Amino acid sequence: MSSSYLPATTDSIAQALEAKTPAEAISIYYRVLENPSSAPDALRIKEQAITNLSDLLRQENRAEELRSLLTQLRPFFALIPKAKTAKIVRGIIDDVAKIPGTSDLQISLCKEVVQWTRAEKRTFLRQRVEAKLAALLMENKEYPEALNLLSGLIKEVRRLDDKLLLVDIDLLESKLHFSLRNLPKAKASLTAARTAANAIYVPPAQQGTIDLQSGILHAEEKDYKTAYSYFFEAFEAFNALEDPRAVFSLKYMLLCKIMVSQAEDVAGIISSKAGLQYLGPELDAMKAVADAHAKRSLKLFETALRDFKAQLEEDPIVHRHLSSLYDTLLEQNLCRLIEPFSRVEIVHIAELIELPIDHVEKKLSQMILDKKFAGTLDQGAGCLVIFDDPKTDAIYPATLETISNIGKVVDSLYVRSAKIMA
Repeated sequence: MSSSYLPATTDSIAQALEAKTPAEAISIYYRVLENPSSAPDALRIKEQAITNLSDLLRQENRAEELRSLLTQLRPFFALIPKAKTAKIVRGIIDDVAKIPGTSDLQISLCKEVVQWTRAEKRTFLRQRVEAKLAALLMENKEYPEALNLLSGLIKEVRRLDDKLLLVDIDLLESKLHFSLRNLPKAKASLTAARTAANAIYVPPAQQGTIDLQSGILHAEEKDYKTAYSYFFEAFEAFNALEDPRAVFSLKYMLLCKIMVSQAEDVAGIISSKAGLQYLGPELDAMKAVADAHAKRSLKLFETALRDFKAQLEEDPIVHRHLSSLYDTLLEQNLCRLIEPFSRVEIVHIAELIELPIDHVEKKLSQMILDKKFAGTLDQGAGCLVIFDDPKTDAIYPATLETISNIGKVVDSLYVRSAKIMA
């Protein structure tokens, strides 16, 4: 970076735009920012230089320089309105977020900005940076720290009645409680976000996020039909905005169809006009699962899980529901296979279902304990012994009913005799 500054004029900006290399353009922007002039036109040019410089640094993946730029600009922030300062600071933080592998840097940067905003009494900016920090902590699985930060922030924002920020924070709190498996609190926070959103105009992207979270919570409660309608609303919002989250909304829509045993609808949704825009591994993964479910094939199901591990097992929402679907499929297949037998070798069942023996044995013992069928495992002989379903003798319920009626008669006679004696 050169020691001599450049005039804060449109010519300097044009010079940077015409630079042959990004490094040369970055150098020019830094020299423009070194200009001590505080005239209104100079400040406006400097704002443009900051925006262009942060974009270039992001493209060059120079996250540390973006961080030092934010510290370097603090004297400049004293010369411009607080609203413009907030826009620039949040813009630079967002630029750092777009550089891969910078989650720890983002957290430390947000903490630095929060300390600076507290010292400068910039409440509006501090609250928004704290909300961003809570989101980063949640992504980093630092849940207790994120929850502590949000609990204090929510009280403060409710007092100020900043509805738009309140929607963001309540939604974030809902996601945080869901990650901690606290479903009642996740639902309560989502209801609070919806209540705040109903009082103001909410941008379509934010409404889509609310619908997406609603769908996730309904799916968790096994209400897949309602979840599907929420995912559809979220998909329409994200699709109109060309938001990358649209493909995840569509993926969860397909998951809901599979979970309600309507796997045959999956191919139709994928081949629709909206679905064709998002063809790729995410939808291929759900199609493979739908095919396995339609054919009741555990082998195809396991092949899908193996081939699309990133799309299925590494997505916590999909993985949770597919685990229960796998268990259901396995139980159905095992019940179908053992039905003709009264005694059968576990090895034979494992061969028929094409799964490891220990896996089959464990599942059979679990099904016996859950009373899915009557039987026992003879581990000495390596066999499963299946009992006939015990037929309930009709005499026992009739006897119990008679005894109950006699009890009622005796109670009635006792009450009458007590009245006569009195």
